[in-house]
Amino acid sequence: MIGHNNGPTMEPGTSWRTHCWQQARRSLLKTVPIEIVRSQMVRARELGLNYKTYASIRAESGQDVVAFLFSTNALRLLRSQDVLAPEAAEQLEALQDCGRLLAVNPPLPLPQNPLFSTITRAPAPFAPWAEMRQSLREALGKFPSGGVVLVGAPEVEREWVTAGKLAAYLPASRYFSQETQNG
Repeated sequence: MIGHNNGPTMEPGTSWRTHCWQQARRSLLKTVPIEIVRSQMVRARELGLNYKTYASIRAESGQDVVAFLFSTNALRLLRSQDVLAPEAAEQLEALQDCGRLLAVNPPLPLPQNPLFSTITRAPAPFAPWAEMRQSLREALGKFPSGGVVLVGAPEVEREWVTAGKLAAYLPASRYFSQETQNG
């Protein structure tokens, strides 16, 4: 309705409904068929994630990961002369059946890089929510926001997830670590 900010409901019984939802989710997680777990493990490998990370993203968003949005901060591209680290490029090339998007932080120019399907301007630091949301919608293009995972570097980029209604936030240090890829 007009003026509603989609904040928490003020109706009575919210805590009870939350409790019921959490109980139902816990009981479902215990009975996931092994075939689904196996297929999710394969998908996690295709995305360069460990199963636990992938399963938590999927459980939170309710959707499969369809793309990763990387910030230039996450890729340590802080100056116009910086180049992508070979290890990071290798990990990006290994992504299968998944979009690779790059959000270029100001004032860097938009680079040309065939590893990314879309390269756009990142939201300005501390931009208003509406501006941030619009910038992220342009960055996502055809990808549904609920299936896009943001890989960011400074903690301030985490708010892009809320503004853009993205699936999850992974710190770059975690995404590019062996911990996320293997175990």
